[in-house]
Amino acid sequence: MNTLHAIVMGAADWLHLFLHYASLSLLAVGGAITTAPDMHRFLVEQQHWLTNEQFNASIAIAQAAPGPNVLFIALMGWNVGLNAGGYAAALLGMACTMLGILLPSSVITWASARWGHRNRELRAVRAFKQGMAPIVIALMLSTGWILATAQHGPYGDWPLWLLAAASAVVVWRTKLHLLWLLGIGAFLGAMGWV
Repeated sequence: MNTLHAIVMGAADWLHLFLHYASLSLLAVGGAITTAPDMHRFLVEQQHWLTNEQFNASIAIAQAAPGPNVLFIALMGWNVGLNAGGYAAALLGMACTMLGILLPSSVITWASARWGHRNRELRAVRAFKQGMAPIVIALMLSTGWILATAQHGPYGDWPLWLLAAASAVVVWRTKLHLLWLLGIGAFLGAMGWV
């Protein structure tokens, strides 16, 4: 297991954390989860503020919990703060990451939604909406790749890859509700088959 010793963060580091998440906010097309690969690069590989295990656990716990998808951002900030010195720092880390990821994109979304609604019949607006779909799909695939290969490498868990591919084809080609596939995946995982 990859352990992390206590880290020392000054005011410049906290500002850097906030600004990095603010810049990611502007790239989070399709939701904050699509920027997880860069979060991993920044927090784990570049700054060494989190371990791989802490990064993956932040996403897994937040996705399993009820509530908004963006909770994993708060958990990452919380873990950075815990590594930097305790609960007060954890609250600061959570504030830096959440405000960073939410503030810029919320302001831009509000302004552009008002403009887009007023101009929804323009050809450029319709083309933009249609053109964003492949980008969002590619970003989601990139996030899935990072999460899937972080511990076992790209070929370490082939039954899981096979199940994911089969699920994607079923969702694409049938009208079977996604919850059935999630239930089947949970059953297969509980039995230890994937």
